[in-house]
Amino acid sequence: MPTFDLEHAHKGLVVGVDEVGRGPLAGPVVAAAVVFYTYDIPQEVVSLIQDSKVLSAAQRFRAMQAMAPYSAVAWGAASRKTIDTANILRASLVAMQRAVMTLGRRYGPFDHVLVDGNHCPAFSCPASAVIKGDQHSLSIAAASIYAKDLRDRLMARLAVRYPHFSWEKNAGYGTAAHLRGMDHAGITPHHRLSFRPVALQQRA
Repeated sequence: MPTFDLEHAHKGLVVGVDEVGRGPLAGPVVAAAVVFYTYDIPQEVVSLIQDSKVLSAAQRFRAMQAMAPYSAVAWGAASRKTIDTANILRASLVAMQRAVMTLGRRYGPFDHVLVDGNHCPAFSCPASAVIKGDQHSLSIAAASIYAKDLRDRLMARLAVRYPHFSWEKNAGYGTAAHLRGMDHAGITPHHRLSFRPVALQQRA
């Protein structure tokens, strides 16, 4: 279970940042940055904040409602074009930078940033990369929840315009339904051309 131990290890305002959407074949990569005003929050709220991958949409919504009085959040994204031009890792770092910069304009300056993973973007304050950070830091876990919620909603909205790919269910990941949709309808402006299944489909 994530805790505030990493946040307590740094003085001042500590931000957690995470991204969602590195693996899908379509759509942007989305990051969220979260800062808690206080670490003295009820245990029943803490228990709701976990790695977003283990939570259902309803559980994520409940967690976001519970966190709202104690925290602030901002989002950043990198488009499909950025992913194809820069590569997915660099695009993910760009999305995280944008999320932290947006949050900083409202609530900064910050003293430290905790980043999920093993790469840190350049920030205006010190930062630490935390492998499996959403399992260790409540701020990172909170960011993962917000990022996944927004990206899933974006893909569900795109699914209305592009109904062949089941994006409302798979969020752009390379599921069998998504791949069948590509075979039937081809690719869209939201597909990542640098990803092998999409590139193969484009050449077919």
